[in-house]
Amino acid sequence: MISVNSLSKSYGTRVLFNNLSFSVGKNEKIGLVGRNGHGKTTLLKMIMGYEEYDSGEIQIPKDYKIGYLEQHINFKYATAIEEVSAVMPKSEHDTKWRAEKILSGLGFSKEDFTRNPLEFSGGYKIRINLAKILLSDSDMLLLDEPNNYLDIVAMRWLVKFLQSWKGELILITHDRYFMDHIITHTVAIHRSKAKKIEGNTSKLYEQIAKEEEIYEKTRLNQEKKRKKTELFIRRFRAKARLAGMVQSRIKCLEKQENMEGLTEIETLDFSFTDMPFEAGKMMGVYSLKFGYEPDKILIDELDLEILKNERICVIGKNGKGKSTLLKLLSGRIKPLNGNIKNHPELKISYFVQSDSADLNPGQTIYETIMSSSSDCLPQRARNICGAMMFGGDDALKKISVLSGGEKSRVLLGKILVKPAHLLLLDEPTNHLDLESTDALIDAITEFKGSVIVVTHNEQLLHAVAKKLIIFDRDKVSFFNGTYAEFLDMRGWEDESSEIREKNDNSKKIYTKDDIKKIRASLVQEKSKALKPLEIKIKELEHEILKKEKQIEEITKLLVKACEEKNVTFLADGPKQSKLIKEQLEALYEELLEHTAEFEKKEKHYKNEFESIKN
Repeated sequence: MISVNSLSKSYGTRVLFNNLSFSVGKNEKIGLVGRNGHGKTTLLKMIMGYEEYDSGEIQIPKDYKIGYLEQHINFKYATAIEEVSAVMPKSEHDTKWRAEKILSGLGFSKEDFTRNPLEFSGGYKIRINLAKILLSDSDMLLLDEPNNYLDIVAMRWLVKFLQSWKGELILITHDRYFMDHIITHTVAIHRSKAKKIEGNTSKLYEQIAKEEEIYEKTRLNQEKKRKKTELFIRRFRAKARLAGMVQSRIKCLEKQENMEGLTEIETLDFSFTDMPFEAGKMMGVYSLKFGYEPDKILIDELDLEILKNERICVIGKNGKGKSTLLKLLSGRIKPLNGNIKNHPELKISYFVQSDSADLNPGQTIYETIMSSSSDCLPQRARNICGAMMFGGDDALKKISVLSGGEKSRVLLGKILVKPAHLLLLDEPTNHLDLESTDALIDAITEFKGSVIVVTHNEQLLHAVAKKLIIFDRDKVSFFNGTYAEFLDMRGWEDESSEIREKNDNSKKIYTKDDIKKIRASLVQEKSKALKPLEIKIKELEHEILKKEKQIEEITKLLVKACEEKNVTFLADGPKQSKLIKEQLEALYEELLEHTAEFEKKEKHYKNEFESIKN
């Protein structure tokens, strides 16, 4: 439980915080949002005392322990399990099972427990730091992008862990789905101040948009009145008999607070450039086999067809071959066996974070975009720079001074230069904030070609995926369905084993008679739940048909009234039609609600019957 009061912080002429205030109450889980560079990480460092502020105060209760996810490495013990166990209170040092459970959830194998923590990759070292924070006896957790180095399975485990966390929490993440499934409240750093609400990110941004719309309308009305008042003063200042009125208006103007116009906040706003593609199939993958070592095959006997307008997401744990698959499809590496056949006219654009290392540090952003294609005109390059949030002089920044997130936007800009039929995107949401991720999802959705995306971002998966390539259960497989359908019908191996473990502890054997009774009871329950909805839907459909016929009849009568010059009906008919259309619109809304409820319940009972069958 902390309180941030009237915090201000500036870097030269740039104001980061101006009178920023908010508090974190007991058991509140806060999602901290805001554009990249607006001070989210800086605020967490200030709470920890790692960074100073210009004015204001941060109140933290005495003996209140805060756990902060560190990015730097400072390991002291010989094994991962010892390193993680060391943070537990002394009374719990013998209960290493807690440490093992956390490490397993974060993707460590049993063999990894006894490895030296310094032997792991950078991402897994951060996971060890995360495990230490989750096990520490903290009252509050400050987690800055904890999912950056996690694969999708570890992320889903972390969501469940943080949902059950009993203390307070402040979370920064670029994954809206991840955040919204954990938090109870949202705090936005917006226009140098903090705004807090109970609820998720969408609710907060909707509220901010409404408030700013009202503010702007009020400001414009005030500006309009001010101009009228100033005109009155100028026109009648010299009139002696109106001197009192003039002075009164002058005093009103002096008292009136001047409402400043809201500055426009930069946001990613772009679209990928597609090309017409006449053929039905873009690419065929046949018996594909690949491994970097002969005894470690990542992809074996994969068959796949990429058709027009595909939306395919590649998912799975880290190190299983997802990015390797995109390298194979792009032609950057060759398979051991099998082959990939592209349509002769196929144009591919490939985005991968590691390409940032190949950017010329001496070039400007503008020059980098220009050099991406000989066909790129100067104005086109400028437009792309602007779309990637490098407007004006920012386009002339050298690549050498850019942050990781800025370089990622440059790479996105580079693939906008050339039109393409197929986009291959490897972790495109890394380094993007929530709003930029939303813009990327919109751009993928609107692209008329095909897209294959490697991602751990569940927001993107739910919004985009129509088919999946899944690296799970030590194999790669194809799933013809959405991500939600995959979770319902199959799910992840690790999660399935958890469910099996829970079920095994309380397993009950049912006889055939038991199953018949359960099924009969379920049929009765289903009928009771769905029958009223079926009746209501039929009634609404009947009423809608009736109203549509009424509108059709009025339209015919209006045509007739025009021919006969029936003035009375020409005046009344449109009113009647408008009223019926309003009633019809309400009926459509009601039908939509009841249909959605019916489908939800029907799906529930379908799953129940499936579970009985199994």
